[in-house]
Amino acid sequence: MSDSDSFIEEVTEEVRRDRLFLMFRRYGWIAIAAIVLIVAGAAWNEYSKAQTRAAAESLGDGIIAALAANDPAERAIALSEVETDSAGGEAVVNLLIAAAEVNSGETAGAVARLNQIATNGDLPEIFRQIASFKALTMQTDSMPAAERRVQFEALAQPGAPLRLLAEEQLALIDVSEDEVDAAVVRLQAILDDAEVTSDLQQRVSQLMVALGATPQVPSRIQG
Repeated sequence: MSDSDSFIEEVTEEVRRDRLFLMFRRYGWIAIAAIVLIVAGAAWNEYSKAQTRAAAESLGDGIIAALAANDPAERAIALSEVETDSAGGEAVVNLLIAAAEVNSGETAGAVARLNQIATNGDLPEIFRQIASFKALTMQTDSMPAAERRVQFEALAQPGAPLRLLAEEQLALIDVSEDEVDAAVVRLQAILDDAEVTSDLQQRVSQLMVALGATPQVPSRIQG
């Protein structure tokens, strides 16, 4: 390599360094800001997780303490004093309060509380469906069978989380209206469903026997 080539290469390298230094002066703050944001984001994420965990533990402790009351009425009062910081936490507490109200004879109050949960669009579907299901089962003597049937059919739609339990209730409505054959067909369909639980399978089988039918239990359950 000649002296002139070496000189040109050194100059070129110097120009590159100058350009790199200039770019760093102009845009280096972006990299620094990005690093700061990443670190801050990670710290905030850990803080949020800690806060969420602490809130959940506090809610759980409050619920356990309230459930320790032996008298249902006192239990309902204690549960109503549990502090919540989320719609989901409030829904859980209200479901427990409704159960305590039923045990203390305050069925009307429990139904009203459950219906309030069922119509709260801010809650996940599972909370709303549980509340609606429980409210309906409490109104066997106060709500016409036709109206209960319509609402249970809504809960029994394909993909609904409580559809098999709703089908069981529909079968009971069939029985109450002397539609025994329809009830048996519905009950057998529950047994044939891949998602049937062992408890539900046992209840359905017992009801079919009581109705004079023979349950056809699939081999996957028998095994």
